[in-house]
Amino acid sequence: MNRVIGIRGEDINRWERRVPLVPEHVKELKGKYSVETLLEPSRIRVFTDEDYTNAGAKIQKDLSPCSTVFGIKEMPLDVFKKGTTYVFFAHVIKGQAHNMPMLRRILEVRANLIDYEKIVDKRERRLIFFGKYAGLAGMIDTLWALGKRLQWEKIPNPFRKVRQAYRYETLQEAEEAIEVVGSKIKADGLPDSLVPFVCGFAGYGHVSRGAQEIFSLLPTQEITPQELLAFGKQSKHSKNRVYKVVFKEEHMVEPIYPRHSFELQDYYDHPEKYRSKFSSYVPHLTVLMNCIYWEKRYPRLITKKYLKRLFVPGARPSLRVIGDISCDIGGAIECTLKATDPGNPIYVYDPLKDNIADGYQGRGPVILAVYNLPCELPRESSAYFSNVLKKYVPEMARADYAVPFDRLKLPESIKNGVIVYQGELTPAYRYIEKFL
Repeated sequence: MNRVIGIRGEDINRWERRVPLVPEHVKELKGKYSVETLLEPSRIRVFTDEDYTNAGAKIQKDLSPCSTVFGIKEMPLDVFKKGTTYVFFAHVIKGQAHNMPMLRRILEVRANLIDYEKIVDKRERRLIFFGKYAGLAGMIDTLWALGKRLQWEKIPNPFRKVRQAYRYETLQEAEEAIEVVGSKIKADGLPDSLVPFVCGFAGYGHVSRGAQEIFSLLPTQEITPQELLAFGKQSKHSKNRVYKVVFKEEHMVEPIYPRHSFELQDYYDHPEKYRSKFSSYVPHLTVLMNCIYWEKRYPRLITKKYLKRLFVPGARPSLRVIGDISCDIGGAIECTLKATDPGNPIYVYDPLKDNIADGYQGRGPVILAVYNLPCELPRESSAYFSNVLKKYVPEMARADYAVPFDRLKLPESIKNGVIVYQGELTPAYRYIEKFL
């Protein structure tokens, strides 16, 4: 059985330097499982070609000897070959229009597609992900954006010294810089116009926990959503600390019919029975981190209509920045109108004109919507991801992809992620046909 795997040189943009398998694990796969690795050459990959050749891999542009090819982000149409299995974040399960040509090509050439996003356990929990690193980088970048915004407002603030995540050599260096900011807040306090400083986290999964990990480097006090609603009635808040509030589903939505009570599973199954109540919290927030999974059937957290009321002429709302880590265009944050990259990461949404302008100047909240945030921490995020992925590689490499799908011998968790098999959508994903 062919046990030669390939690793693509990422080319979606110049910022994507991550790898699915780091050199150390390539060496381990070869020694323990006789899995050989070929890599396309790359000038931007966070680990050099030499790092991989020293680990026993081969660098060559032609990956045709590989039965299975691993990548990170979407691949160009001319990559796909008949019978080859491609493993990457495909971003097709919601019928994303910009990726339907790629999916059609995979079907046309009769290739196989395994999507990391759908490799899940029996409880539908994702097993291979970068989520924590999206949260880490997203929080660092959001604090940077906040510093820029406050500078433009001529408000002295300690966040002006924060840099974007990719501008630090390591995650540790970034964390140390945030700790310095925290020490300054604790010692000198925040300007009166920023007190109370409240950061809200929508969601409590891996992404949110990563963002909270960075925020906790500041002098933080956690409060409940109920306590947040009472903040406006209080006259004294500490200027030497920042406040954190985490929102779960029961805080974000309520049953449409008052006699009904909130039930989490019922909300997942029947979101049409619920409406958003998140707007009641927004006036008290300085920063909002959006870390939730969202589909069109769910209520939005923030609508354009609400922001138009919040930012009426003459008003000075507390909300400065929305760190939309989930980055669903027109999704839970309706004013997230485009995805960005680290080179041009933020824009301001003007609720009265319903338009956006790159940068941090102007009326309305600053939106951070970087499409691939973990790429800003390429070394650490790749090492974490690779350490999980390496467990699944031997079985993916030795599987016989010529047999019918019901006889394909893969662990159930991996088989859950098979979107296309032998040029056809697998039964669980035939619903995508309507988007094609």
